[in-house]
Amino acid sequence: MTEGTGQAQALQPVAVPGDQGEARWWFGALAVIKATSADTGGQLTIVDVTEPPGAQAPLHVHHREEEAFWILEGSATFEVGDTTIEARAGDYLFGPRDIPHRYTAGDAGCRMLFICTPGGFEDLVREMSEPAESRTLPPPSEEEPDFERVAAVAEAHGCELLA
Repeated sequence: MTEGTGQAQALQPVAVPGDQGEARWWFGALAVIKATSADTGGQLTIVDVTEPPGAQAPLHVHHREEEAFWILEGSATFEVGDTTIEARAGDYLFGPRDIPHRYTAGDAGCRMLFICTPGGFEDLVREMSEPAESRTLPPPSEEEPDFERVAAVAEAHGCELLA
């Protein structure tokens, strides 16, 4: 709302070129935040995620947002509830909130969009990641993630790690 007018502030057009966006190293992935809650009036978040071959997201559930996946390159196997889906470039999947899901990147890795509604998921990505030094996958790490911290950050953002 604009102060004193009782009217919502109009959204402004936003354009993010292909080589732009906030680049983050998120575990072993490159995550580029393309659309934020602030950009979209709270409506959605879009994150362009590149995963190395065989990368696995842990079983988790979102309690605040729906999450859709659009595979841009490569392939991944998704488990959404009791359904297993083999997805490749061009495929789209929808994961409703409160339904556990996970994925495993294919043999060549994958690049996909995470499309979350409503917006705000970018805050979880930022808190679990670090600024990327380059727009490449991060260097391999010998350190195991601090899963207690990861679980706490997830919970603070309405997500729950299940495995």
